Amino acid sequence: MTHDWPAITADLEQLLKLRTIPFGMKLFEDRAEMEAIPRIRRPSAVHTLDQVVGQASRLGWTVGITAEDLVGAQCRAVVGLGGAKTDEWKSGRHMKGVWFSTDEDAAAHQAAMSCVPDGRYEALVVGPLSAGKLGEPDIALFYATPGAMIYFINGLQWAGYKRFDWSVVGESACADSWGRALTKREPSLSIPCFAERRYGGVLDDEMLMATPPDYLLKAIEGMRALSKNGFRYPFPQYGVQQDVRAGMAVSYPGR
Repeated sequence: MTHDWPAITADLEQLLKLRTIPFGMKLFEDRAEMEAIPRIRRPSAVHTLDQVVGQASRLGWTVGITAEDLVGAQCRAVVGLGGAKTDEWKSGRHMKGVWFSTDEDAAAHQAAMSCVPDGRYEALVVGPLSAGKLGEPDIALFYATPGAMIYFINGLQWAGYKRFDWSVVGESACADSWGRALTKREPSLSIPCFAERRYGGVLDDEMLMATPPDYLLKAIEGMRALSKNGFRYPFPQYGVQQDVRAGMAVSYPGR
């Protein structure tokens, strides 16, 4: 299915009042395919993947990377680049005394992460959805406030209701968002971690949604239905001391 990315982006920005650019990720088995994308940017410095994501979502750049562009195995492992999942990486020893108190805690954290398997992909492109340079991305992503995120989730649940259960690995929370969405092929919400906020420019009130593209269409349809019922983001404050019955009656006639 070919998506109308400018229209989808405009809908998300209007419905959720987004402050940053919806973007996508696409993995390539051959780096030459990534390098063939018109006007693709290639890093001139070593980055975290959080920085590359920030360049797409906050600067509007389309950036192609390979394993050598990333600072270390932790970034490479989540997207399956560069054979990062060595025994040394699995041990988590580089995180002992930094984020975790023991070798066992660090290794358990590594094992809990959702990561693309090694060996298949040579390159990754991250860029704005509306630019269309990714064609059909593997996943779409956007940053938003908690209020906007629950509204998006309400949209997903409007038809064909499903309960969502998400993971929190703590540091390396990109495994909860793009790692999980790439591997499990389902919407994945995360609380961005220290690295995403320090290096990726993520703001204190932002969360990250990563999802296969078709779920965006489902959520947009659901949010439009909710809007017709008077439920729109941002949510208007009713007041903590008001008699609630008048407000509730608007949403639940005959209550």
